[in-house]
Amino acid sequence: MKVENEIRQSLESHCQAEFMELINESHMHNVPPGSESHFKLTLVSDAFVGKRLVQRHQYIYQVLAASMEKIHALALHLYTSEEWQEKQSAPLSPKCMGGE
Repeated sequence: MKVENEIRQSLESHCQAEFMELINESHMHNVPPGSESHFKLTLVSDAFVGKRLVQRHQYIYQVLAASMEKIHALALHLYTSEEWQEKQSAPLSPKCMGGE
């Protein structure tokens, strides 16, 4: 199974997401074509209400424990529904110095 699909399935089965966007950003880095090493996750869930940012990250790392050893980087943008209504989008990823 592809890493992206593995991540997506884990998140869908464990997170009650109102909105989820998983983007493979590997092409933006100095890796071989077709790599699955760098991902950006935007996830909106009321499961994050009352949780500090570090607690939200720890939860996602726990859900993705089996996949984490297969990837190099995972940018997390985790919001409650209320926070998402104010933002409506995650920040853009910075350009990689070693990428194209």
